[in-house]
Amino acid sequence: MSMMQPTQASTHYPESDGKPMADNTEQFRWIVVIQQNLEWLFADDPMVFVAGDLLWYPVEGQAGICTVPDILVAFGRPKGRRGSYQQWNEGNQPPQVVFEIRSPGKTQTELNKKQVFYDRYGVEEYYLYDADDDDLSGWLRGSEGLEVIDPIDQWSSPRLGIRFDRLGEELRLFRLDGEPFLSYVEIAAQLERERSGAEQAEARGQQLAEHLRQMGIDRDQIG
Repeated sequence: MSMMQPTQASTHYPESDGKPMADNTEQFRWIVVIQQNLEWLFADDPMVFVAGDLLWYPVEGQAGICTVPDILVAFGRPKGRRGSYQQWNEGNQPPQVVFEIRSPGKTQTELNKKQVFYDRYGVEEYYLYDADDDDLSGWLRGSEGLEVIDPIDQWSSPRLGIRFDRLGEELRLFRLDGEPFLSYVEIAAQLERERSGAEQAEARGQQLAEHLRQMGIDRDQIG
């Protein structure tokens, strides 16, 4: 009796690989910071999809062919919820940019397999950061596939338009306008300082207006 092969329509594509998003707090911090700042960077572009820890299936009907980038960016694909990135449902567009944040739980063999996967299935830019050793590597698609970016320090991503800076104690990423990538805590603190500064400026303005009124001067008439 012959065994029936599963059809593409009946293929099940799991939405989780059963592994945690991160193995430690440092890896988690970097995944969140990069993913959230890229979301912010492209917030006004409805056709840039950014995701973290999302399964990517490049071949329809082949659920065994998949991987989970720590961060992926797909240009030309609409924002919105996805249980996985099924490439055939995305105009057959692979993510152009992927990031991996190395952790003790990721072996070199696993990372090598991921690099082969990204090369084979059309990634244009691949960045690997080891936060423990502050070691950044990058690859850019060329005529021979993914080729090493050397030097990587002060490198600007062609797709993302962000700059990688390794001159400090740890990697820093900058937008084209020179603004650094920030954590949620840093963003919240910055907004609080701006709010507090605005309130203080308004209070000083009101004090000045009251002082001028006491002197019989109309502030609106001051040129």
